[in-house]
Amino acid sequence: MNANVGDRLVISGHHVGEHEREAQILEVRGAAGAPPYLVRWMDDGHVSLLHPGPDARVQHVGRTRTTKP
Repeated sequence: MNANVGDRLVISGHHVGEHEREAQILEVRGAAGAPPYLVRWMDDGHVSLLHPGPDARVQHVGRTRTTKP
């Protein structure tokens, strides 16, 4: 897993009907974008240090990729 400050971390729901949780990455504490991440949860504003599990994915926000022909 690789993330940058400002990216979103999305945690999948574990049970039927349970919604996904989203957090904004405030700080990357691992080397080269690796966890742990200091995050702010979007639903309640709580800030926590997180080591994401296999149910997490990163949404890279505000980045565009350019390719050379």
